[in-house]
Amino acid sequence: MNRRTLRTIVLIWLVWSIVLIGYMQIVQMRYEPDRPDTSLQWTGDWTNRNSQRGKDYLLEPFLNTQVSWDSEYYLSVATVGYDDPEIALVETPHGDYSTSYAFFPLYPILIKAVRLPFALLGMTPIAASVAAGVLISLFGTLAGMIALYDIVREELGEQGGLRTVFYLLIFPTSMFFAVVYTEGLFIGLAFGSLALMRRKQFVLAAVLAALATWTRSIGAVLVLPMLIAWVLAYRQTAESLDKRKLLFQLPVLALPVIAYGLWRLVYGVQFDAVEEFWFGNRLLDIPLTLQFWGGILERAQTNEQTLVVVALQIVATFLCLVSIVVCLRRYPELAVFGFLALLVPFTAGGTSTQSTLRYVLVVPTLWVMLGRWGRSTSFDRGWTVASVLLLAMQAYLFSYDMWVA
Repeated sequence: MNRRTLRTIVLIWLVWSIVLIGYMQIVQMRYEPDRPDTSLQWTGDWTNRNSQRGKDYLLEPFLNTQVSWDSEYYLSVATVGYDDPEIALVETPHGDYSTSYAFFPLYPILIKAVRLPFALLGMTPIAASVAAGVLISLFGTLAGMIALYDIVREELGEQGGLRTVFYLLIFPTSMFFAVVYTEGLFIGLAFGSLALMRRKQFVLAAVLAALATWTRSIGAVLVLPMLIAWVLAYRQTAESLDKRKLLFQLPVLALPVIAYGLWRLVYGVQFDAVEEFWFGNRLLDIPLTLQFWGGILERAQTNEQTLVVVALQIVATFLCLVSIVVCLRRYPELAVFGFLALLVPFTAGGTSTQSTLRYVLVVPTLWVMLGRWGRSTSFDRGWTVASVLLLAMQAYLFSYDMWVA
């Protein structure tokens, strides 16, 4: 990547960051939604005007529009720790655990480190954590953009690569890249790992994959794309010395699995208990998932808010599945990772009916396919208008603590 292109990507990212965060601040000065949000069966009780009362991590005035829902847990772990007495406990057969145990440690650890300069400037502990969390999300997004551009540049060229990363930024739930959530950091690590493995730099790819695993559990499946990339590289290598080098690197590919195993040893019991007894999720539980989908589809027949949520999730899922198929031949590593990144949350139970529109952000083939389709001027303009309008709606709702994904 030449300096001019890198500068363009950075400027696009910078303008997007300023405009999006600015919009989420300004929109609250102009109008507010009619409460509560009844898009899901349980959201009505959580989105009244005083629903955040007592949740100090979500009431901090500084950049308050950039925190909501799961932000509370990341800020709590970063500021106090996993056993913060301000966070609710979940009663399970295995013991009583803080709901924070459902969230992985790397993002809060980074927040704890980055927040120090803000604390020294006199900001309150929570405000310092918010500032650090937003910065980490933003810079992780920038890293993900650079990696995504590197992946598609050979096929789509410079303009096609820039178009692809732009589509990433204007997707209807892309505001999660600019708030205290893990999406920005995760795509920086995961997309970076995918870009490096395509460049046959397996050691660095494995390190980023391990870090991605400590950010979100789905990072562990990056071991499969790495194995595919390694096998392809080995087959294409003719020199014996180069093949020997690849053989020496093979054990390193296990790093994300090792990272996942270490996390399981420390937090596995607590994570499983909170996920099942608080969030209603179980790994690859198809009957439970079908039960949740039956309920939300029935609700969508009588509730327009639910209908919009369901429709957006179904369209996003369909686009992801199509992208996986059409990109499989040229980008097998991306397709395998995208499929697993979609399969695991989509068959986990309740989360499949609530957060799919956010989970699709990490499916890399979606952006490759959209970048290809964007060669058509009519598609480019139409997709841009639709995405920006939906993003404005979703960002507005998030800024008021309404449910979006």
